Amino acid sequence: MNRATVVTEALELLDDVGLETVSTRRLAKRLGVEQPSLYYHFRTKKDLLAAMAEAAMAPHATAALPSPGDDWRAWFLENSRSFRRTLLMRRDGARLHAGSTPTGDLDRIRRKMAFLVSSGVPEREAQMAMLATGRYTVGCVLEEQADTDAPDAGDLPDDVPVLDHEAAFEAGLALILGGLEQHTAGSAHRKGR
Repeated sequence: MNRATVVTEALELLDDVGLETVSTRRLAKRLGVEQPSLYYHFRTKKDLLAAMAEAAMAPHATAALPSPGDDWRAWFLENSRSFRRTLLMRRDGARLHAGSTPTGDLDRIRRKMAFLVSSGVPEREAQMAMLATGRYTVGCVLEEQADTDAPDAGDLPDDVPVLDHEAAFEAGLALILGGLEQHTAGSAHRKGR
């Protein structure tokens, strides 16, 4: 048994029982080991959850980075969509990710920020847009993953629309991008004076 095996099995446990029910006791039983042997790899449950969150983000963390010739708007949208898709890959993926710190991904984050800045997005606006979009995406996925008992369309009053999570996400993402474009254009205009 190694660290990677523990994390892989912990993510499988997450998918089977949900974050509320993941415990080191259950994980040890699944691995066929005594619970204290897990502490060789992870000192606390918090450390285990952090490793699980990092591993769960692997599809997004290995996505292609932007190239200098890429359109920053198209990249910004695709980066956010990739993040959403990755969170949705795991049961309670957004809850697992919420509050985690992507310390293993800092170089990629810096490269993404450098791309936005080199594309003309002011540094502060790029930072805030990435932060706001990340939090917006986690919030959307939290709602979507919690919506397991949503009523059927026929059970809703006629004036209550059926919620399409993807369409709602895209609409909000477009609003964030529109605001970023306005700030970027305003900044360029102020510099041109």
